[in-house]
Amino acid sequence: MRESYWGYWIIVLGVFVIMIMMLISNVTTTNTQDYYLIKEVTEDSMVDAVDLGYYRTSGELRINSEKFVESFIRRFSENVDLSTYKFDFYGIYEAPPKVSVKVTTKSASYNIGVNSESFDIVNRIDGILELDGTTTN
Repeated sequence: MRESYWGYWIIVLGVFVIMIMMLISNVTTTNTQDYYLIKEVTEDSMVDAVDLGYYRTSGELRINSEKFVESFIRRFSENVDLSTYKFDFYGIYEAPPKVSVKVTTKSASYNIGVNSESFDIVNRIDGILELDGTTTN
């Protein structure tokens, strides 16, 4: 009879360990996906926000900050639900084009015993748009 209790305890311990691993895996997978999404959306939004009229007249890159923010939020919302994200745009420089974006992911709260835990993941990214320097005649 004692040996069967040890078997039960090993099964319960295994289920507990699997639940903890699934919780940690869910949080880290979301973080990786969010980082690459933010990176791609930032790059594409900066290209969308380039002021082409200014570039044609002066040959220098400049972005429109309002157009960048609008494009970023539009592109980001096409891929995810915005209700779990909070955006902070800081350090947006129009010429030379540089942006800094902070995206906070609000995760669901997990109840472990009587304690409720939530994991908020913060991703910060800085983007600089450069011209390759080649000229065409």
